[in-house]
Amino acid sequence: MIKVLYVCHGNICRSPMAEFILKDMVEKLGIADQFHIESRATSTEEIWNGVGNPVYPPAREELKRRGIGETAYTDFSKKRAQQLRRSEYEEYDLIIGMDSMNIRNIERMTGHVHGDGKIWKLLEFCGSNKDVSDPWYTGRFAEVYDECVMGCEGLLDYLRKQHFQ
Repeated sequence: MIKVLYVCHGNICRSPMAEFILKDMVEKLGIADQFHIESRATSTEEIWNGVGNPVYPPAREELKRRGIGETAYTDFSKKRAQQLRRSEYEEYDLIIGMDSMNIRNIERMTGHVHGDGKIWKLLEFCGSNKDVSDPWYTGRFAEVYDECVMGCEGLLDYLRKQHFQ
């Protein structure tokens, strides 16, 4: 089983979008049983008294508009923000941040470094060092969705080369 953990600042926009996009992709490929996919936050800003906020409404709407959330595997209605735990470094095969600040926070929180084969920035899987911009600030949810698709497709290509040959 391949365990993938997406990470962004609050775990209400980018990382859950990437989580459910990849879940949708592997389900359509018939390989969902080979994956465990989740997402986390580097901050606690979206977590109140131990309860995380749901996926941000415009992110939910973009996922729905693209046909995600229609199956039990891709149902994001119960998804709540959770913070990354140090122990999750050992639990996951890949920890994927959305931007450079996420990477620095992942390194600080796990005690491990980007470039170790486990910590990645999402768009590195499609040959770019570009950050996935935070739609909380930009409002560009469709653009973030498209970037997450590119990154997830690149990730699947990478995994095919690494695990499926």
